[in-house]
Amino acid sequence: MDYDLKAIDDLKIPSELNEFLNYLKTIKGKSINTIDGYCFDLVIFYRFLLMYKHLVDMKAPFNEIYIANVNIDLIKNVTLNDLYSYISFAENYRGNGTYAKARKIAALKSYFKFLHNKVKLIDLNPAAELESPKIRKANPIYLTLEESKSLLNSVEGENSERDFCIITFFLNCGMRLSELCGINISKIKADTITVLGKGDKERVLYLNSSCIKALNNYLAVRANLDDNKILDKDPLFLSRQYKRINKRTVELIVEKYLAKAGLTNDKYSPHKLRHTAATLMYKYGKVDIRALQRILGHESIATTQIYTHLDDEQLREAVKLNPLNEE
Repeated sequence: MDYDLKAIDDLKIPSELNEFLNYLKTIKGKSINTIDGYCFDLVIFYRFLLMYKHLVDMKAPFNEIYIANVNIDLIKNVTLNDLYSYISFAENYRGNGTYAKARKIAALKSYFKFLHNKVKLIDLNPAAELESPKIRKANPIYLTLEESKSLLNSVEGENSERDFCIITFFLNCGMRLSELCGINISKIKADTITVLGKGDKERVLYLNSSCIKALNNYLAVRANLDDNKILDKDPLFLSRQYKRINKRTVELIVEKYLAKAGLTNDKYSPHKLRHTAATLMYKYGKVDIRALQRILGHESIATTQIYTHLDDEQLREAVKLNPLNEE
């Protein structure tokens, strides 16, 4: 993983790249995280290209290669082989794995498609035939029903009402980490919360009785906080500094209670709690996959299908039900 925007904060990026990033934001409605990721990957590509074409001092540190002089004439001469050389470089010299390479390829394909189809700055699209590495689909990780209950029962101590509400929301609503951090009190109406999902798209989530109880308990405690210290009153979840809680703080909260509950698998995370919610809704609530898609805010039904896996217990029962099985 080489994703670090700090390395490009002070760069002057070429106008073509700036236009592409503006296009992603204003026309395609991509999230800030997606735009930042594409920007980072294309800056790495620019640096590679300048080095690969011997247009910079070969002894210069890679992360200090100046890219402002990259122009459209250089981009016009990029070939498919150049792109594969870049992906090879990313793997062999930057330690990129399958997911990182696939992300870089997605950035290249989108960028060159923009230059060729939208702004007509290049005659040929060298990325049109660029293939992405096959990503192995791993079995999703989630908490069982009993583990989920243990996690909830582990919440105690300082800020317990807030923390219990956070974990309850994750396990019952299946919201993303960014969505939870972004919840505003003004967006809570009766048994619904409107959250801001990927691509800045709003989505309405319904609260069950457990969520409403946890929310009311937290709001009662929150109402007793020093009002003078809360500069922005709208964020639901507040940190110790009386500001909107950030993603890293929530991750640490989840890690803390997972450890307390004896659930020390290092693959568990807020995202796994989202997956747990989807799994429990599908397994016990018999939620239709289309309804689950809307709850989770997936654009594609194919994304939702990974949440509808069968666990070992169901597979075992399916085999037992085979009519040829001898009792």
